[in-house]
Amino acid sequence: MASDLSATRAVASRVAAHLVGKGQRAEAIEILAVWASAANDAEGHGLLAEALRHDPSHALAKAAFSTMEGIGQDAGLEAARAKWTAEVVAGLDKEQRKPPAGGWQAEVGYNNNVKYKDNIYHIQTEDSGAKRPHIITHLFADGGRILKSFKRSYAEHAALTGTALSDIVRAWMKGQHKEMFILLRSGALDGVIAGKEKGGMEERFGAPDPDALMKKDGKADAKPAEAQPPAVVAAPEPVRPSAPVAPQLPIRARLHVIRALGDGPVLHELRGDEITLGAAGDVLIAGDRFVSGAHARLKFRDGKLELEDAGSFNGTYLRIRQPVELEWGDTFIAGDQLMTVEQNPTPNDGPDAYPTYFYSSPKWPTTFRVSQAWEGGAAGMTVVARGSTVQVGRAYSDLCFPNDFWLNDAHCLVEDQGGFIMLTDLGSRGGTFVKVKEPTRLVTGDELLVGRTRLRVEIVQRQSQASA
Repeated sequence: MASDLSATRAVASRVAAHLVGKGQRAEAIEILAVWASAANDAEGHGLLAEALRHDPSHALAKAAFSTMEGIGQDAGLEAARAKWTAEVVAGLDKEQRKPPAGGWQAEVGYNNNVKYKDNIYHIQTEDSGAKRPHIITHLFADGGRILKSFKRSYAEHAALTGTALSDIVRAWMKGQHKEMFILLRSGALDGVIAGKEKGGMEERFGAPDPDALMKKDGKADAKPAEAQPPAVVAAPEPVRPSAPVAPQLPIRARLHVIRALGDGPVLHELRGDEITLGAAGDVLIAGDRFVSGAHARLKFRDGKLELEDAGSFNGTYLRIRQPVELEWGDTFIAGDQLMTVEQNPTPNDGPDAYPTYFYSSPKWPTTFRVSQAWEGGAAGMTVVARGSTVQVGRAYSDLCFPNDFWLNDAHCLVEDQGGFIMLTDLGSRGGTFVKVKEPTRLVTGDELLVGRTRLRVEIVQRQSQASA
């Protein structure tokens, strides 16, 4: 009956989606092709469009199309039909939807390859489930050799149920996966890779915090600040004894101007608790038409210097010291190029009523794109990730800007790392900058972009306190 076929197709679509999420794309396409070809109607066209979306060249998807058009039968499709019967598909659906013992089952893990120093490594993160409530991340080298492993227990949260536990485990898996990725890319595991340091299993405790991990291992401050010439201070004007002078506040930090579009001082001394940067700020940035009146603020909180945007028109950017995670719509700057990371729109490649499919260039699996933004907000070049990466640079890159002096040939890389998007600077001389979205702690050597004015931070207060 038509209603029975419709119900089975709904189950098949649900099972296929679950299999894709587990990385079993081939099995998902088989199921979609089998139940699409069961009848040449709108529901079948929808299932077939989904199969072709996953792999336009898959033999069974092509065979299903031929069968639906009455061109002929295919032995491979008939074998798949015998394999993926209504009963088998319903059984899979029941298994997927069945509440696990104790109300919890292991989460689907993260698996992806990472290129580092011309070699390919594999990072795998898995959840062991409620009976053994821990998360394990392995770093694999060539031939499947395990270089390093992290293990973390979430037994303290195991009593939770439903989405409460799921949210915690997913967040911990993601954080631990990022820890391994950041340590690999920062060079912290070079000794393990070379066989000079011990790898093996390392047990970690508490919620993962990749940023804190970097600070602990000293990688964030690994590059010393460049030596700067002493500031030239004009001799004070003579003062009459009857006109007392208010004491000047001590210098707490300095901003060294690396690049500017207009004339002005090459050094700004910061003395107060809160300093505004902008075209009409305490730190005056003149001649830069991309700078707002009050563009950014620097504040001392508990003796630490923090940066925040002051509601500027173009945003404030900070040079990254380590791989950082991006969200859809986030912007970053490499050289003089402003770029945005965007999620690819849901494909609309289903057939019309005949059915006739939209003719297009071949597609490949991809989740995101990187778009260049021109002055005024117009869209420039856009590159869709081939697989999981987009490289930006002056040459040999996906997004290539040969006339941008501030870019290296291979400048930075945007990667889909198991469902989260990471931006990595590839050791460029000019650096890669991300937009500041919340108050951010600064250290000596950090670099800011305010419009196209580039500033380097030197914190003086901490040095004074240390010598006191």
